[in-house]
Amino acid sequence: MHPLPSLSVVALTFTILPLMAAAQSFSYGPRNTDFPPAFPEQTRAPLIDSGVALKVETLASGLERPWGIATLPDGEGWLVTERVGRLRYISPNGILSDPIAGVPDVLAQGQGGLLDVVLAPDFNETNIIVITYAKPIEGGSVTAAAKMTLSDDMSAVSDVTDIFVQSPASPTTKQYGSRVVVLPDGNLAITVGERSSDKERVYAQDLDKTYGKVVRVTMDGDAVDGNPFIGQAGAIDTIWSYGHRNIQGAALDADGTLWTVEHGPKGGDELNRPEAGLNYGWPVISYGERYSGGPIGSGAAVAEGMEQPVYFWDPVIAPGGMTFHSGEAFGDWNGDILIASLNPGGLVRLSLENGLVVEEERLLRDLGRVRDVDVQPDGSFIVLTDRDDGEVLRITPDE
Repeated sequence: MHPLPSLSVVALTFTILPLMAAAQSFSYGPRNTDFPPAFPEQTRAPLIDSGVALKVETLASGLERPWGIATLPDGEGWLVTERVGRLRYISPNGILSDPIAGVPDVLAQGQGGLLDVVLAPDFNETNIIVITYAKPIEGGSVTAAAKMTLSDDMSAVSDVTDIFVQSPASPTTKQYGSRVVVLPDGNLAITVGERSSDKERVYAQDLDKTYGKVVRVTMDGDAVDGNPFIGQAGAIDTIWSYGHRNIQGAALDADGTLWTVEHGPKGGDELNRPEAGLNYGWPVISYGERYSGGPIGSGAAVAEGMEQPVYFWDPVIAPGGMTFHSGEAFGDWNGDILIASLNPGGLVRLSLENGLVVEEERLLRDLGRVRDVDVQPDGSFIVLTDRDDGEVLRITPDE
């Protein structure tokens, strides 16, 4: 158990906003492309209204572009990142700490900054956490992941060590990816964006570069046994899957299987279940088009040797973080996927059957840009609003 530190406080405010899920007032709207789905369940699942009333409580406010959150064990509070480069502790009663000292310097430009945070699998014994961030280096910046030790009083981190560094460096400050997930075996999956530019996006297909990839590393940064390209000439041995665009959501289902959600271009956001060594197509194929109009890559959505998404959105949801629901609160949603949405905003809930999406619901749309979502042990969940005056909100049933 960590003792609660002496904190410079931002007072907790319990702004309670009863909201009704209102999927019946939402429609998908016109598509940007006319590519037919590869199978019926691949897009535009039936929109439903679960009729669940939601209560929204503000746990903390005054955060600048909060990006990722980790729930501490035993009800001890939360760690939250701010994209500008600050890591904060939020106590169980909502007191927001001063910035935690010792966090590495970040490139807080464009979409870069301090991004995700998770607890190491042995956090209770070691106090080790892992953050992802835009690391400034010669030639621009890279997506990086670093492990570090959190002090008992939550005021500082030490022993900061990079365990993954994207290569090569990029001059572009977009599409870092940057979710990190602790896998069932205690290793890490890290998502790495392809940095957006026409010159660099093609690197998502290159196995000698960690652009547009899911990588698997140990807590020491080594390739995980069983990674598909170990020993392959010209391939980086930490790569798990490739051909991704900008994965900003990643989570494990109840069986420990990794799922991801990634930003497409104009149309074509994707839900995937990345498997070892498989190619997910970007930028050769896509269900979207360029922001300016016109085709992506081959101009097709299907190609031999490239995987199809489990589900795609057109128009997009602009996904942030994702999680699988479990717990007594909202128990009817157990096993469903919750995905943060930046545009049009709020939260997207997907119901699955046999690995396919069978229902979709749009929740909390009044919140605007939501960057991350994290389910609590009791089934309630936390969301982060992506604003200059961002908030950490707790969502419970309004009974």
